[in-house]
Amino acid sequence: MASPSPPIFLSRFTLPLLICHLLLLLLTPISSLNITTLLSPYPDLSDFSALLSTTSVATDLSSRSSLTLLAVPNSFLRSSTLHLPSSTPLSDVLRYHVLLEYFSFPDLLRLPPSGRLITTLFQTTGRASNNLGSVNITRDPTTNSLTVLSPSLYSPSNSTVLSLVKSIPYTLTILTLSSLLIPSGSDLTASETRPLLGLNITKALIDGHNFNVAVSMLIASGVLSELEQDEGGAGITLFIPTDDAFSDLSIPATFQSLPADKKTVVLKFHVLHSYYPLGSLESIVNPVQPTLATEEMGAGSFTLNISRVNGSVAIATGIVQARVTQTVFDENPVAIFGISKVLLPKEIFGKNPNNGKDGSESAQPPVAVASAPEFNGPSVDLPAPTGFREEIKSGAGKCGAWRPFLASCCIGLYLLV
Repeated sequence: MASPSPPIFLSRFTLPLLICHLLLLLLTPISSLNITTLLSPYPDLSDFSALLSTTSVATDLSSRSSLTLLAVPNSFLRSSTLHLPSSTPLSDVLRYHVLLEYFSFPDLLRLPPSGRLITTLFQTTGRASNNLGSVNITRDPTTNSLTVLSPSLYSPSNSTVLSLVKSIPYTLTILTLSSLLIPSGSDLTASETRPLLGLNITKALIDGHNFNVAVSMLIASGVLSELEQDEGGAGITLFIPTDDAFSDLSIPATFQSLPADKKTVVLKFHVLHSYYPLGSLESIVNPVQPTLATEEMGAGSFTLNISRVNGSVAIATGIVQARVTQTVFDENPVAIFGISKVLLPKEIFGKNPNNGKDGSESAQPPVAVASAPEFNGPSVDLPAPTGFREEIKSGAGKCGAWRPFLASCCIGLYLLV
């Protein structure tokens, strides 16, 4: 007869550690954006979700952030596709429904009645002439109803915003529309494959002068090569400190002593994974913008606060505030701006803030906006879970709020065992 297995004993340290580890795993945020999973609780958006998957647009969105998706419910979508021109690629039509900015409901209510032009993912393909890859969103000041239309004077394509489905702060908002939007003036003979950016960023910075330190660091880290090989997507915006900005750095020893991986994160902290010309930066609705470092380190971290201060664009990190001093290069889908200070992320330099010693102003968080009333325009009855049409906190935000509680639980478990 086989001898019984010896009993398993857990030390007074093992059990609390296992419990804490499991709790933290359950609350760890997911960095990639799975749009089909987010749409799955809404059966009336199943057709639109399927189109995103079959055209690979869903895959294109997985690494993006700071977006607004204009989804079309099944009943409206089926009637709209009957009028879709056969020569128009469906993938481009869907890209035309992805705004390259995050808009919360208060953001939408701040739009001027005359409207505002907003760039879509379709604009980055190179198949849209002029600004016809953008949409214009107008607001009726009496009813607060919102209309989305093409900037073309001769385009019949326009749609009404029906309802707010979901909003994950600073990451994604999903709205529903009354009909499919058809882009105007697209170059339908152009290749569906997105060409490389074809831009020598090194040459652009050298031609701009006074960016030698930044260029050498970008080359050494491999970040520059990564950017030049980027296949476009939503485009990129680079904030490059001048040589004087590195000379004026008040904590050069701390900066230079960073390990290579952290230096790379700091450099990616200077890049937005969206194309923003200067005019868009000056009128940006949502000041908190994720960076390439956000994509690498997790949602809610390594963000920049962009605003207009004293007639120029200011970029605040929570440690320093820099300003845009010059436009080095601006041609869709790439914008490069010279800035007055090195952007120091608080996630790395927060323990030793310079308190403005390098001549910069202390960065301030964005002003909180009062919650907007529930959208009172026409709506569609979408089956949805509890909390439908309410803004929800992002996974990163939830984890931040729970971590002190988890720490207390872990300490308590340790003392009891």
